Amino acid sequence: MKKSFQIGAAFIGVIVGAGFASGQEVLQFFTSFGAWGILGSVIAAGLFAFLGMNLTQLGSRLQTKSHESVVYHICGKYFGTAVDFIITFFLFGVTVVMFSGSGAIFEQQFGIPSLVGNILMAVLVIGTVLLNVNKVISLISMFTPILLLVVIALTIYSLAMFDFSTADFGAAAGSQAAPHWLLGACLYVSYNLAAGAAMMTVMGGTVKDEKVAGWGGLIGGLGLGLLILLINVTMLTQLKAIAAVPMPTLFLANNISPVMGVLMSVILLGMIYNTAVGMLYAFTARLVKPGTQKFKASVGIFGVVAFASSFVGFVTLVGTVYPVMGYLGFVLIAAIVIAWFRTKKAAKQKKAAKVLSF
Repeated sequence: MKKSFQIGAAFIGVIVGAGFASGQEVLQFFTSFGAWGILGSVIAAGLFAFLGMNLTQLGSRLQTKSHESVVYHICGKYFGTAVDFIITFFLFGVTVVMFSGSGAIFEQQFGIPSLVGNILMAVLVIGTVLLNVNKVISLISMFTPILLLVVIALTIYSLAMFDFSTADFGAAAGSQAAPHWLLGACLYVSYNLAAGAAMMTVMGGTVKDEKVAGWGGLIGGLGLGLLILLINVTMLTQLKAIAAVPMPTLFLANNISPVMGVLMSVILLGMIYNTAVGMLYAFTARLVKPGTQKFKASVGIFGVVAFASSFVGFVTLVGTVYPVMGYLGFVLIAAIVIAWFRTKKAAKQKKAAKVLSF
């Protein structure tokens, strides 16, 4: 179970990037829908658990080093080509968003120009991706327990101080990233899956036991659902104040105390780092064989290009790149569900054949 929990924590670390931990994604896809966003959080948790379990199991079964073999396994040659292209494209896109998010934190919390944050994050991420994949997974999983504890503290404090008589759950309606709460929840899972599927399959490929890998995906999915729910409830108590803030959870932490604000800033930067490392590694591993000199050179080149692309603006990137990823990610979800039904059907046929043979 130790390996399963490590995979689960790394799974959360890959997905929980700038927009998630900062609250910006949760605001746009859940909290902006008011009370309905809570139900959306529960549905998202179930989808993350089911899909994460399947992806890590497939990675283990195929012993994959990149998402390519898994995608072609579940989608076929021709359909798989399109899905492979979509995933690879958005791996790079999310890396760009992460670099931009680090700059936003430096500017909002410390008054330091965003350029400094972008540069520091790019250097750290590029340096980390040059390590081997097991070291990358260990580093990615490191910040997850700390984030969970801080988010729980934020939720308890916010609920204790909340005046329900003055609640305005429609205060952030203008921030909605989808026309309906259910579509928003599904889009959130979809684009995160499109971005995180590659690293999830790689993590599954690091173990040979499919059950260990599957439990890792399940634990990670349920953990993500819990974090979404807690952040969502916390922000519902402060909607008027955080509706136009780039980093809502950072704003809430500063309201508690300056020390909590600094701690949250460090955690946010850690989660941004996690996701950026996972995305850049998976993107480069898809195009260049890991462990080679060409891979190391490519990491540097792709990292510099992502850094140069990160100045569009954090909120703008979250509100435009991610919804598009979500719609395209539905293709991948459909392929995973179909593959799951096929596996179940094949298992039943195999069992029936054994019975008949006796």
